[in-house]
Amino acid sequence: MASISHYLIGAIFVALINEMSGNTDYKSANSIYDFTVKDTHGEEVSLEKYKGNVVLIVNIASQCGLTKNNYAKLTVLKEKYGEQGLKILNFPCNQFGSQMPESDGEPMVCHLRDAKADIGDVFQKVDVNGKDAHPLYNFLKEKQKGTLGNGIKWNFTKFLVNKEGIPVNRYAPTTDPMDISKDIEKLL
Repeated sequence: MASISHYLIGAIFVALINEMSGNTDYKSANSIYDFTVKDTHGEEVSLEKYKGNVVLIVNIASQCGLTKNNYAKLTVLKEKYGEQGLKILNFPCNQFGSQMPESDGEPMVCHLRDAKADIGDVFQKVDVNGKDAHPLYNFLKEKQKGTLGNGIKWNFTKFLVNKEGIPVNRYAPTTDPMDISKDIEKLL
């Protein structure tokens, strides 16, 4: 009996550690609220913080041909819908042509300030594909499959998430953020 108790305590401990570290098994997650991520300064953020809001999740890059337009239009979306409940979560990613060389923290904050990109909340750099892909991205890709496979194809892939934390749409990197407006309005 004692060994079963020790096993259960150990299993609970491991589950708590995984939950606290953001390592939620994406296959058992019900919504984005099951994930914890780190902001650009390394602080843990439970995505439950965004409960009740419409969320747009974007993998960003500073030196991509799509950067200028996406930064400008994401800023417009934030200004237009932010007070109505849209939250934009930006995850820098350096997996596509090494187009996000800035470090997390102040270098990232300074880059966005200099680019006049008031695009929402910014988190630590993540991998969106491969064995080191962040569990949140594995969840998003599982819930909203891509064309020709589930992998993220390039910078600025966008996922729209409803107020219940469920991904409802996936948009290609070339989709202009303003073209998502009608979908955002339906969810708000």
